[in-house]
Amino acid sequence: MSKAKVFFTKEITPQSLVRIYEAMETELKGKVAVKISTGEPGGHNFLQPELIATLVSKLRGTIVESCTAYKGRRLNPDDHWKSIEEHGFLAIAPCDILDEKEDMEIPVKDGINLSKNIVGKNIGNYDSMLMLSHFKGHIMGGFGGALKNMSIGIASTRGKTYIHTAGKTTDYRVMFDNLPEQDVFLECMADACKSVIDFMGSENIIYINVANRLSVDCDCSDHPKEPEMGDLGIFASTDPVALDQACYDAVVNSPDEGKASLIERMNSRNGIHIVESACKLGLGVREYEIINID
Repeated sequence: MSKAKVFFTKEITPQSLVRIYEAMETELKGKVAVKISTGEPGGHNFLQPELIATLVSKLRGTIVESCTAYKGRRLNPDDHWKSIEEHGFLAIAPCDILDEKEDMEIPVKDGINLSKNIVGKNIGNYDSMLMLSHFKGHIMGGFGGALKNMSIGIASTRGKTYIHTAGKTTDYRVMFDNLPEQDVFLECMADACKSVIDFMGSENIIYINVANRLSVDCDCSDHPKEPEMGDLGIFASTDPVALDQACYDAVVNSPDEGKASLIERMNSRNGIHIVESACKLGLGVREYEIINID
């Protein structure tokens, strides 16, 4: 099986985001959704509007999000809109909360654990998608990158609950009472990724991971720990499996001594299993070549 191409630049600027998108020579067509995490209020590690504005504008993109499945200021759409505005995203582009009004079921064909996913209905309004992810640690998943952004990030509140509980419930109020084994949860995230790729079409999604502000905590945390290692750069690919594998490897192989806590967070949750599972589902390959555009 051939290796996937993963493009890389050490430079983390608005201009380098555009350059790495252009380097892939794969155009996103039609109405473009740009999926990011707009960040839980109190946190500050999410991708900043000033960093992404130029690329979003180039794509004439709409920033899309979904509501959370935990108590906070992104569970209720009205509060979520206020958070999006406070964090500066409404000032740079149109924004859309995909499950603001309604969600819908989409099938998981030949999944590992799930047979369906539940996503914001507004996803059907878009022709293509940029999965623009902040690569960092995560308290439940070990790390968050393209695959987590595509699974948990696209899922509605009910869908997030369904993934986290391996299909036991869609009621977020009892989610933490129904958590499955860790590997099953990671497999369910991979299942959800498959449903999104099948729905959108693999040719209509591009993936970019920005590996900066490498905290052990996700942007869903309102009090994330400060990063202990330095920024790595921007990675991009049409293959989400290779992309997340490359970012994981970049952390592990970094000479930065501050990497220890992030590696512990990733490995203690067996975070790489989402990559293994997505590969098993045929969403991409784990072998890659780095194409440095610097």
